[in-house]
Amino acid sequence: MNTVLPDDLPVIQAGDPASRTALVLHGGGGPQTVAPIVGHLAASMHAFAPTHPGWNGTPRPDSITSVADLAAGYLTRLLDHKEHDVVLVGSSIGGWIALEMAVQAAHDERYAGLIGAVVDIDGVGVVIAGEPVADFFALDARGLAEAAWHDPERGYVDPARFTDEQRAIQQANRHTMAVVAGTGMSDPTLLGRLGAVNVPTLLVWGESDRIVTPAYGRAVADAVPGARFIQIQAAGHLPHLEAPDATWAAIDPFLRQS
Repeated sequence: MNTVLPDDLPVIQAGDPASRTALVLHGGGGPQTVAPIVGHLAASMHAFAPTHPGWNGTPRPDSITSVADLAAGYLTRLLDHKEHDVVLVGSSIGGWIALEMAVQAAHDERYAGLIGAVVDIDGVGVVIAGEPVADFFALDARGLAEAAWHDPERGYVDPARFTDEQRAIQQANRHTMAVVAGTGMSDPTLLGRLGAVNVPTLLVWGESDRIVTPAYGRAVADAVPGARFIQIQAAGHLPHLEAPDATWAAIDPFLRQS
């Protein structure tokens, strides 16, 4: 694949540029959902979270129609910037992108040494028998809060409070998700390809996640050689927002050792 990402994607970044690089990949909720991850990693890394093409009003090139395309684009961008030993941290769809990047990198000698570790936080993308990904596109705001949050009241946002601009951005983001991730938010080939991942991998999962359950996460971990799985109590699909201290306690030792 030779996917080229737009040059002017908005980026949330922090930390010393001379430190190890962490590429933080957001999910359907947009880059603001992973801003706390960037802030936390900045203490020891140069962390940055780009806005995926097509989210939050950014252009999506016609060449980007799948998560595999996004993954190829990010690998090319890292290679062009002469990165090495990059940590990939992905939330939800971002976790899927991170795993796809690790698989693609494992099969292409151009990317040798480019990826150093993967942290998948409640990532979608894999088909697991008996553990379907929740039908995101069928959920209203209340239903999404119930599925994604340990405390639904904390995650619920009344759509009636949105401005016209916010509503338009949300609708455009949903359209981009449908194009890139598909309405099932999964790739039936991915599970069988995860055996190629050859870097340390950690899966962090909220125990109350009903978008993709902990059983789903454990099955993904079982498919990645040597992967670790850590469950976060009192958290749903975004444990770094609901239980940040426990999430950092899971991630930090892994990164120090990887």
